[in-house]
Amino acid sequence: LFTLPVRGSEGLYMVNGPPSFTESTTFQRDSGKNCKAVAFSKDGSLFAWCNGEKVNIVNVTNAALLRSFDLPKAVCLEFSPKNNVLATWQAYTTAKDGTVGVPNLQLYDVKTGKCLKSFIQKKMQNWCPCWADDESICARNVNNEVHFFENNNFNTIANKLHLQKVNDFVLSPGAQPTKVAVYVPGSKGAPSFVRLYQYPNFGGPQSALANKSFFKADKVMMLWNKKATAVLVIASTEVDKTGASYYGEQTLHYIATNGESAVVQLPKNGPIYDVVWNPNSVEFCAVYGFMPAKATVFNLKCDPVFDFGTGPRNAAYYSPHGHILVLAGFGNLRGQMEVWDVKNYKLISKPIASDSTYFAWCPDGEHIVTATCAPRLRVSNGYKIWHYTGSLLHSYEVPSKEEMWQVSWQPFLDGVFPAKAVKYQAVPSELPSAEPKPAQAYRPPALRNKPVTSSKLHEDEPPQNMKPQLGSSDKPLSKTALKNQRKHEAKKAAKQEAKADVNQGSAQSSASQNAPRNAVPAVTSGDPEVDKKMKNLKKKLKAIEQLKEQAAAGKQLEKNQLEKIQKETALLQELEDLELGL
Repeated sequence: LFTLPVRGSEGLYMVNGPPSFTESTTFQRDSGKNCKAVAFSKDGSLFAWCNGEKVNIVNVTNAALLRSFDLPKAVCLEFSPKNNVLATWQAYTTAKDGTVGVPNLQLYDVKTGKCLKSFIQKKMQNWCPCWADDESICARNVNNEVHFFENNNFNTIANKLHLQKVNDFVLSPGAQPTKVAVYVPGSKGAPSFVRLYQYPNFGGPQSALANKSFFKADKVMMLWNKKATAVLVIASTEVDKTGASYYGEQTLHYIATNGESAVVQLPKNGPIYDVVWNPNSVEFCAVYGFMPAKATVFNLKCDPVFDFGTGPRNAAYYSPHGHILVLAGFGNLRGQMEVWDVKNYKLISKPIASDSTYFAWCPDGEHIVTATCAPRLRVSNGYKIWHYTGSLLHSYEVPSKEEMWQVSWQPFLDGVFPAKAVKYQAVPSELPSAEPKPAQAYRPPALRNKPVTSSKLHEDEPPQNMKPQLGSSDKPLSKTALKNQRKHEAKKAAKQEAKADVNQGSAQSSASQNAPRNAVPAVTSGDPEVDKKMKNLKKKLKAIEQLKEQAAAGKQLEKNQLEKIQKETALLQELEDLELGL
């Protein structure tokens, strides 16, 4: 049985997960209104919280108090991956006389309660040191370089990664050897870059596993896949110079540890709202483009595998086993969710969780929690627990004067819950379905008794499978072949249009007398080489026509421009010969 801690103005308490949803009697509710932070250990066995007086650590199964630290000002907590260290952070303050303040980042040994090390960490952003999953390495960013400690010995810096102005870094998940992705922002015309290293080989650019440089990046987000073979980088600028978007501009880059890198081509313009790796590490999903947004799954070659079409969405969440994908529209959207079976790309359900500010998959891969939390929204705070088939299993709303600040699932290590076959039939629930009534569009009095005509602002694109079909004997086309095929189709369409124009135009031939004499209907020979020559000749003739107009307007032409005009007759003759040769 797993639990969900709920933190808010009603205090901190634990709720038992499915199927009971009752308040846990093991964990004694902390009724103080000052609970600033909570943290589970990675395996979900330990739980820590700070209540404005102390930081307490309890064993989750029996709620026995293991440690208590006098840290009334702590606002951030985090356990190391193997539960050996608890990191705490409080706001940094300087002394009144302007001297250096006291260290505000503490690392405690969970077993003994001893403080292993204190650091000064001024910024709350990226406050917590990062550990490798086996705790053999711990790293933190100090004055634009990354310091590495080994085996939780924080008194000796075992290694340093020094690049000019390292702004951010991310350690790879999983087993050794640990890899590090570092980001260095560009300056004075030099591009920004992300480099991948394998610990501890940091000797200059040659030792990097991969390197990708790019312009247009004020900040980046780096996402390792679970197998630590590749990193996705979302690079964004604060301001979109074209004025197309309030959100700045984003680009998506792919970098693999084998040195390969690419820009992921997104077929629709607009912001990139979300990018997530499938836990299987061989696919990722991006949600992007001006609303209604597109969502596409890509493979490791950055080729699209499945396109979900367009819809009101700005977030994507893979289930822990990677077999289900939820696309959702939260924040300024209405909370529509689409639950997809990833293997067969079939839609399972479309529940609506309006006003949600939080979404999380349960480690069992079956249940989902959505919540409305303060300070993002201060009314109708509460949480809902769903089954992915669309059934609402439990709903709780806090009393009107109260607020809820946080809810989360107790974590479990991979493999605790086996993957189950995907169901399509909604599981039974005591609660009525939570479908809100669709709001009726305003209709002016004059139209109220008349039949309703649908007037959509835009048509949504349908989902489509981008994989080459197995049945077809044709090999998947290369990018160039695809490009040529599209060109060919466009030419074909243009040819048909031109023919239609010629047929229509014969009636108005008198009007066409005034047209410039090189405005020949688009004729194609079927031979791409000849077509190319004809296209070039027409281009040259058009340029000559423009020069003649400039001369007529009294512009003094250069010598080479005059020579161009003299060639007109020869060019017209050549074009005529090519056309007669059809």
